Order: sequence, then structure tokens, then C-alpha cells
Amino acid sequence: MDHFTKITPEEYQKSPFQTIGKEWLLITAKKDGKVNTMTASWGGLGILWGRPVAYIFIRPQRYTKEFVDASSHFSLSVLGEEHRKALNYFGTVSGRDEDKIAKSGLKLCYQEDVPCFQDANTVFLCRKLYAQPLKPECFTDAADDAKWYPEKDYHTMYIAEIEGIYMK
Repeated sequence: MDHFTKITPEEYQKSPFQTIGKEWLLITAKKDGKVNTMTASWGGLGILWGRPVAYIFIRPQRYTKEFVDASSHFSLSVLGEEHRKALNYFGTVSGRDEDKIAKSGLKLCYQEDVPCFQDANTVFLCRKLYAQPLKPECFTDAADDAKWYPEKDYHTMYIAEIEGIYMK
């Protein structure tokens, strides 16, 4: 990854609320030699089990879920506003239907054998630690279940150790 510098999680100074909620992420993983990615705007960064972690959520019908499930690692790429069109595209088109990475114009690369994007301003390399489907009986506010899951297609939550952060 040309022009990237590896930093520690403690050196990461950007707000996760801005990074995840406003800029969005590309969740990218590899399965059987093929790569797929999707846009995400839900998740978080923090400390769990004494490690820096990222947590993300993927609905069961998303093609990228198969890739994340099959791999020990995935990346979270943060792109600038100049890539908003690509982020929207990745969020609405399935990799089952077309090679959306090739059509996006973004440059796929690898860091520590994990696929990510050269166009990113920040890349988190993540190793899966835990996966758990959300369950309707666990909601303490039934309004969230009704609002976000009218089709009952509950996300799987993934918790992953951040093994590296690369910034431009």
C-alpha cells in the first residue's frame, strides 16, 4: 500500500462517529480467491477483551457476508467525500450480479494479504474474534426492532481485533 503509514490504535485521532456514521466504510473480504465489498455506516471502534476492536453489522442477504464468514480477516476502508458515488454504488449493487469492484474504478490492493482499497485515506485490518446474529428477544427497546427489522432480517454483529491501521 503505497503512501500509507501504519499507526497504532492509540494514535488514531478521528472521531468514530464521523468515520463510520458520516464518511462510511467499505467492508472487504476474500473467499476462494475472489474479493467482495459493501458499504457500511453502522459499527464502532473501542476496546474489548483487552484489545482494540472494530464491530460491524451485516444483514444475512448481503453477499459480502459470505466472504466475511469464510475469512479470518477483513478490512474497513474509509474513503473521502470524492468517492461518495462509489460508496453509494457499493451499497446498492450486489457482487452476485456484477464485478462491482472493477466497475467502481477504485483500486483494489492488499495489506498483509487482506484486500482493501488504495483510494482509502484510512484502512483498518481486522481479525474476526466473534460473530453473533442479533435476536429479537434481546432488544430492550421494541421500537428499534420494529423500526430497523420489519422484514426480520437481523444483522450479524462481528467483533474483530484491529491488527493494523494504515493512514495516508
